[in-house]
Parts: sequence; C-alpha cells; structure tokens
Amino acid sequence: MPYVDSTAITRIEHDSKTLVLSIWFTDNPDRYDYYGVPESVYKAFLQARSKGTFFNDHIRDQYSAR
Repeated sequence: MPYVDSTAITRIEHDSKTLVLSIWFTDNPDRYDYYGVPESVYKAFLQARSKGTFFNDHIRDQYSAR
C-alpha cells in the first residue's frame, strides 16, 4: 500500500486481478475505488510528479468510482 508524497492524496493501491484502483485523499478518510484501471495507469500514477494533477487528468472522469 504505497503512501505517496502529495498534498491531495495520501495512499494509492491497485489490484491487478480486479483492476480496482483505491485512493485515499488527504481531506477525507474514506477510500475511493475506481474500476477498470489498467496496471499501466497505476504505474504512471505512482511515477507522476503531481499525483493530484495526474488524478484529475487521467483518472477522475475516465473510470467509474464508488
């Protein structure tokens, strides 16, 4: 469960079998799950200089969430 250096995001997890990306934001203790996220997007997310910008540009409106 990688904790990340970000002002917007605390932690990111990915399940490569179910393709569920789980994100914990700094302003909310709840976990948000995004469905159908490929491993390649997860890896790029971890490498992104700005996690918040990457989330907004590549995840938020691209994948369904709960």
